[in-house]
Amino acid sequence: MAAWVAAMRTGDYEAAWALAAQSLAERDPATRDDRTLPYHLRWVWDGRAIDGRDVLVRCYHGLGDTIQFARFLPLLATRAASVTVEVQPRLRDLIATVSDRISLVPFDVAHPLPPAEVDIEITELDFALRVAPDATLTPYIRATPAPLPPGAVALCYGAGDWDSERSIPPALLAPLCDLAPCFTLMPEATNLPVRNPQGCPLNMADTAALVAGADLVITVDTMIAHLAGALGKPVWLLLKAEPDWRWPTHTRRSAWYPTMRLYAQPRAGDWRAVVADAERDLAAFSLPALEDSV
Repeated sequence: MAAWVAAMRTGDYEAAWALAAQSLAERDPATRDDRTLPYHLRWVWDGRAIDGRDVLVRCYHGLGDTIQFARFLPLLATRAASVTVEVQPRLRDLIATVSDRISLVPFDVAHPLPPAEVDIEITELDFALRVAPDATLTPYIRATPAPLPPGAVALCYGAGDWDSERSIPPALLAPLCDLAPCFTLMPEATNLPVRNPQGCPLNMADTAALVAGADLVITVDTMIAHLAGALGKPVWLLLKAEPDWRWPTHTRRSAWYPTMRLYAQPRAGDWRAVVADAERDLAAFSLPALEDSV
């Protein structure tokens, strides 16, 4: 796993796919889509060819994972006979904008769809297609933007209880609100001096509209980061010192999202340094300057 993470972070996708192929060859076929395991721990694709076959894409991971890997669905649709995506209900309308050549079915965790000719989990698509993330086009998701004031910045400071180290104390973001009209993307009331202190409604349409309407999104590592990147919005991603595999530690660029800039903690737990960097950059922020420096 460590070797695969290192390969993905450095963009050595051929090495990562070779490791994934080795892992696939060593798996017991009897454990495929094991119903005794939580969905996010299951493996689905058994390596069979996808070309000319009916493919069922299962979305067993988080909302951000689905958004991140949805970039590969248009290419999959050109190679498969048909593509059905069993997608989280909250994302159905967003993923529908990716391609008009796919069918979408809400994922009912209690009653998943029966197998197709080829089943594959959405996070396996780059491996199955042998396509690097930077070989796909962005933006690849569309949303109607909310009418926000010029220079609006959307903020997200919480990543959920499943990884509390990704969340940032919201009060640390207060200085950013002095530099631009800010909006929170959190589904809760906040004491931050934002234009919507009541919070963002907990539905994907409102969240996507705020992200699409903002000139900049500043967020921790959560679904919001993937949504902003998939919409092609400038997004600054605030990361813990040892971030997830998809974010490199040697650069501020992301192969997954060309409009993204990475801000990692210099030391574990040091969010103040991260916010200080973002505050300095926001003071000089303009859209053309950001595009030139990402």
